[in-house]
Amino acid sequence: MEDGGYGADVSEALTVLLRRDMRSRVYGALTRGVGEGIDEVTYPVISGLARRGSCTSAELAQDVSVDRSVVSRRATTLEHYGFLARTTDPRDSRGTLLVLTPRGQEAVTVMRERLASLIGDYLAEWSEEEVAVFVKIFRRFVESNLFTDPHGA
Repeated sequence: MEDGGYGADVSEALTVLLRRDMRSRVYGALTRGVGEGIDEVTYPVISGLARRGSCTSAELAQDVSVDRSVVSRRATTLEHYGFLARTTDPRDSRGTLLVLTPRGQEAVTVMRERLASLIGDYLAEWSEEEVAVFVKIFRRFVESNLFTDPHGA
């Protein structure tokens, strides 16, 4: 099926969403006042760890698309403020796992609630039908091979 030129329109919209300054603004809004040590720089690490569960710095680095050393430094900050802990990897006693602490899980819950509220505020002017259609189609788009196939983009 021909895209009727929509591919370029969607690509342009995604480019805006994925820009570093846009992510930084959103992360800043989500993390403001949550706790010292959580900011737009450490957000991807704590958020990724909450999504993935306990894992190594290398595994988390792949998930959040940053270098392992960056994850390690940001994890050190989060650990210092009590949001995550390091434990021995049961798969390999030489390795270390990053684990969210209860304080870290509480912070993630607050940030997820803020994100849902922020999105809800923007969608408030839409009709229920428009929101339902958007959610259905957006979910389908995100779950497409473009985003799930490691060789996709």
